[in-house]
Amino acid sequence: MLGTAAGKATGLNETRHGTRRKRRLMARKIWLPKLLYDALPYFYLASGLAAFFATLYITEWFWVLPHYLLFSIVCIHLAVIVYRRRHRSTRRQLEDTP
Repeated sequence: MLGTAAGKATGLNETRHGTRRKRRLMARKIWLPKLLYDALPYFYLASGLAAFFATLYITEWFWVLPHYLLFSIVCIHLAVIVYRRRHRSTRRQLEDTP
């Protein structure tokens, strides 16, 4: 089986170990500094609004326009989801404390 661009033959076990390493890397938790963690929903919101307003300033129909709209919708949606989940968890913690 040829598994690399150089044409070097790789065995099935090497391919399995490679995909396992990639899965472990993808499943790792990422620890962000508190400042970045707190600013994340606002960053999503700002980038979504910037992309939306960029579509308003495009005068002609370019191939980029639908991508800007999709990106803006996704970013605003992510901002709302992250904000609501964090707000919900802090509200639950306040309700649980006597």
